[in-house]
Amino acid sequence: MRIIGFVMLFILNVVCFSFAENKNLLLDDFEGVISGGPQGTVDFGAGNGASVEVMAETKIKYSGKQSLKVVYDAIPGSYMWIARGFDLDASNAGWLIKPQEINWQDYQAVSFYMYGNNSGAQVAFDVKDSGDEMWRFMFEDNFKGWRQIICSFSDFFVRTDWQPANSDKNSTIDFPLKSFQFEPRPEAKGIVYFDKVELIAR
Repeated sequence: MRIIGFVMLFILNVVCFSFAENKNLLLDDFEGVISGGPQGTVDFGAGNGASVEVMAETKIKYSGKQSLKVVYDAIPGSYMWIARGFDLDASNAGWLIKPQEINWQDYQAVSFYMYGNNSGAQVAFDVKDSGDEMWRFMFEDNFKGWRQIICSFSDFFVRTDWQPANSDKNSTIDFPLKSFQFEPRPEAKGIVYFDKVELIAR
């Protein structure tokens, strides 16, 4: 009876754990064609002397068939962006689900996986809210291999260096969010990989 009870408890724990895991919502997995331009699947670019390239990577991946590979060179005073979502210049850069179809109150954070190279580079992860205001989360490439980066909504701060001209600038994260973007910050040069962007349930 003890063995049966132990087995039943183990099964119950596994089921509960799986249920909790399934409450997270997959936003983006970077599968399919990776391309830039007006009809592209990724909105990316750079300015003030920086350079950035994006492509699919099939050998280094966290899940699925591929990850997003980013080759960058960020020099002092420069900037870049690698964005996915809606209302972007790349018309096919949307997530797996539309923002208005998400019950945002059920989630407390957004996460993604990054393959780091322990470069010491600072990396920004930005989100654009429904008022077109940009919010930022900062972290450091201080690890090697895949790591999940969890960005609690409460840890984002308003970008003070730049905002879209049409931003409402109300200093409140207004849901639904419309897009996210990565930006390796100056001064840094290298390659990073991103995969599996999801919302973390409360």
